[in-house]
Amino acid sequence: MSQEIEIGLGKKGRLAYSLDDVSIVPSRRTRDPQDVSTSWQVDAYEFDVPVIGAPMDSVTSPATAIAMGKMGALGVLDLEGLWTRYDDPQPLLDEIAELPAESATERIQQIYAEPIKPELIVERLHEICDAGVTVAGALSPQRTQDYYSTVLEAGVDLFVIRGTVVSAEHVSQDHEPLNLKKFIYDLDVPVIVGGAANYTAALHLMRTGAAGVLVGFGGGAVSANRNTIGVHAPMATAIADVAEARRDYMDESGGRYVQVIADGGMGDSGSFIKAFALGADAVMLGSPLARAEEAPGKGMHWGAEARHQTLPRGFRTNVGTVGTLEDIMFGPSHNADGTTNYIGALRRAMATTGYVDLKSFQRCPVTVAPTR
Repeated sequence: MSQEIEIGLGKKGRLAYSLDDVSIVPSRRTRDPQDVSTSWQVDAYEFDVPVIGAPMDSVTSPATAIAMGKMGALGVLDLEGLWTRYDDPQPLLDEIAELPAESATERIQQIYAEPIKPELIVERLHEICDAGVTVAGALSPQRTQDYYSTVLEAGVDLFVIRGTVVSAEHVSQDHEPLNLKKFIYDLDVPVIVGGAANYTAALHLMRTGAAGVLVGFGGGAVSANRNTIGVHAPMATAIADVAEARRDYMDESGGRYVQVIADGGMGDSGSFIKAFALGADAVMLGSPLARAEEAPGKGMHWGAEARHQTLPRGFRTNVGTVGTLEDIMFGPSHNADGTTNYIGALRRAMATTGYVDLKSFQRCPVTVAPTR
């Protein structure tokens, strides 16, 4: 039963929890960390580790997408980012990393005003494909109809539709909105779509035929949605809600399983692990991977929210550099702040609670211990 509290005489609100508010509880059985499996699968594509590199220019370039793929993860390229607007985006990435804080957002808006070039979409995706790893690209719902045919012709394996909030029932008075159900049905590749932050929105997205649903609004460390438009969803409750929608959709569809992918708010390995305990199959990481030495942002981090031309809902922030991409994913760690060895930490948590794979780990007990 969800719990509602009275905000005032005319309004009640549901009590919801962030990842910081919950903790994993060990059970009666333990295992050795090397005996657990961290693999996951979406459609026909299987990955050794349940990590998806967020489609953000400070995180995923063609080079880092290839590196992630060779490590058993999945890197998703932002097909509306600098890599598809400029032949050589490196000088601009360097400039953004050096901008003073007070002028960063305005300059980012100017840089991203350059039009997207379809030929660069093809070139970047071919570069990833030629390296022999799974190819994934992301577009916003607003741009999907314009560029999806280019993306498919380029040979993408997985297609991601990612926005702050993506619904199966968008209504517009001045243009024909994207019909997600028809769009996904007509495609020959699996589609991951989101964000969604509650049971109903997620269930509707699952009914479109999506292979995976992103939970949350992404860009947690660089998002100002709560400050600018008042939108926020505590991730622990959101993941658990969407996991329940998945269970009900499985019954409704005769057993079709939709991947639940937590997106945003996983700045340390503890939060990353708790996302799986609450029902996620994989996690899309932004700021943790932006801290890699190979990251295009050079320790600076920003997302699509910062580049909106009239209402930016995000900002550039300094997340620093903590090690190589391999250090962040697999260690070794040399500190206890949860910024490196994410997969080692996940293996340790699964072993400590006695679960052998991610599906069973979703059933582990948790407790609520609010920090506020």
